Amino acid sequence: MADILLDHDTLLERDKKLLHPQQHPASHSDPLIIDSGEGVWIKTVDGRKFLDGLAGLWNVNVGFGRKELADAAHAQMVKIAYSNNYAGMSNVPAIELANKLAGFAYPSLNTTYFTAGGGEANESAFKTARYYWKRRGMPTKVKIIARIDAYHGLTMATMSATGMSKFWTMFEPRVPDFLHIPAPNPYRYKGDQRPGESVGQAAARALEEAILREGPETVAALIAEPVQGAGGVIVPPEDYFPLVREICDRHQVLLIADEVITGFGRTGEWFALNRYGIEPDILSFAKGVTSGYVPLGGIQVSDRIREEIFTANPQNAWLHGFTYSGHATACAVGLKNIEIIEREGLVDNAARMGEQLRTGLETLKEFPNVDNVRGLGLLCGIEFVKDRDSREPDDDFCAQIWKASRAKGLLVRNIGATLAFSPPLVISADEVDYVVNTLREAIAEVTASPAG
Repeated sequence: MADILLDHDTLLERDKKLLHPQQHPASHSDPLIIDSGEGVWIKTVDGRKFLDGLAGLWNVNVGFGRKELADAAHAQMVKIAYSNNYAGMSNVPAIELANKLAGFAYPSLNTTYFTAGGGEANESAFKTARYYWKRRGMPTKVKIIARIDAYHGLTMATMSATGMSKFWTMFEPRVPDFLHIPAPNPYRYKGDQRPGESVGQAAARALEEAILREGPETVAALIAEPVQGAGGVIVPPEDYFPLVREICDRHQVLLIADEVITGFGRTGEWFALNRYGIEPDILSFAKGVTSGYVPLGGIQVSDRIREEIFTANPQNAWLHGFTYSGHATACAVGLKNIEIIEREGLVDNAARMGEQLRTGLETLKEFPNVDNVRGLGLLCGIEFVKDRDSREPDDDFCAQIWKASRAKGLLVRNIGATLAFSPPLVISADEVDYVVNTLREAIAEVTASPAG
């Protein structure tokens, strides 16, 4: 208990013994040491208060300080915190959460495998795609297609799927048989676009050309985020995913929907592909299922994939697993978290508050460096440019706005020239106004300074 009373400077010194994710001296020169949180607000040990405009890491959907979730974890821990969940054993919360999720996201997805997070979920998706085609007598279908600027995790395989080269440099060589195609970015499409062709059509064509170039007999799956979060909050055109689904079906390629960020209400729908009227073959989820209170993720597989797994013999069994698959405490918290989202109408609130946030961000175009505003629900981005004629991205200006916003009590994330917003789904109209007004003050301050 004594450590709780340590002063800020002592904690900073002790923090030097902690290796943080994506550690770099420049990015950790002035860390915030978080002490507590409530709703959309967090407090540091030195008494500062911030509106967390990224909900932790896109994941604290029901907000901070939810005693119900702590109580659910406590009750399960007292009963039994963990049990082996490999084949031959199970536990009540895992069974009940899988039952709750059966058909919850998409009608054809009725079987769930639990992991401890999104990286493990996508690893499981890749292995399951390869397993499925081997069971179907097509063992050469092993390649995974991803998109440029995609983020799918940082394990060796998920890093290889992630479409941002900065994450590869110090860890190469990458895992073979992962390739990348242009993302359907309506604002900055990087692929070949023919006359009269929409960005959605061009990006879908890039997928089909990649499948044909590699050979359909070698391609297992496409993995795609419905909205690319860490890649800059890229919302695809409405025609993109229906075309992708047709192409995947035509060439017998599985569609893996990486809804790690977009799942459980973030985009104003329970799951983001709902809006396009299509279903994936495999769904990966994580962040929103427990609102970050405990680690939990997983995949859901289509009924046809389930059939292959459940009819296998010992020689071709689905021999995949993690120690914490179906963790009893995590699943108990997941059940309570979904109950809160349903009871409080947070999916609808995400849609309403997201619209208000984007409308507010559009008003910031009074400043010449503000250009593209985009998003779905409470997953939004605003892109800064050197001037609107050239649309040259201004990463430095964006970094200055990020720093000024933080100094004023607003935490957001700068991704190149884009500021990303993903606040808890419990955010109120007044708190959305706080986000917009604080950002306006930050932009005005930076624009007026000599450096700006």
